[in-house]
Amino acid sequence: MNHYSPDLPNAGPLPPAALVDWVHFEKSRGELGPGFIRILGYYREDGVKSLEAIDAAMREHNTVALVLPAHTLKGESRQFGAEAVARVAEKIEDVARFAIEQQRFPDELVPDVVELRRLWQGTIEALDQAVNPLMSRGAQGGGFGKKVTNQSFGRI
Repeated sequence: MNHYSPDLPNAGPLPPAALVDWVHFEKSRGELGPGFIRILGYYREDGVKSLEAIDAAMREHNTVALVLPAHTLKGESRQFGAEAVARVAEKIEDVARFAIEQQRFPDELVPDVVELRRLWQGTIEALDQAVNPLMSRGAQGGGFGKKVTNQSFGRI
C-alpha cells in the first residue's frame, strides 16, 4: 500500500510555456476585463483549497472526496489556460470516479497528486509573473520574465 505525502521530492521547475496556454490566458484576460485580477485571485484561493482537499482525501483513503476538488481545479484551471494542471486534475477525477465504481482506493494516483502540487506551484508563479506590472513579455527575445526597469531614468 502506498502512503501519501505531499512533501515528496519533485523533478524541478517547468518553463511557463509548458504550464500555461498563453493564447487562452490572454483571451480570458480580455474577456474578463477589469475583473480579471480579482477572478485570478479566486482561482488561487480555490486552487489551494482543492489541493488541500485532494491531499486530505489521499491521506484518508477517501476516493469519493477526490472527485469534487479535482473536478473544480480542472475547470477553473482551463478558464486561465493552465492546461498542465487541468490535465492532471482531470486524470485524478477520472481515475477516482472509476475507482468508486470498482469500490477501491486509487493508490496509483499518488504520483499524479504529487505532480499536481508541483504543476500548481509552477503555474501560479508563471501567472503571477504574467500579471505583475513590473514584468513584460517584450518582443526582443521576450517571453514572460523580462523585467522592465527604469534604471537609466534621470541618470546623466
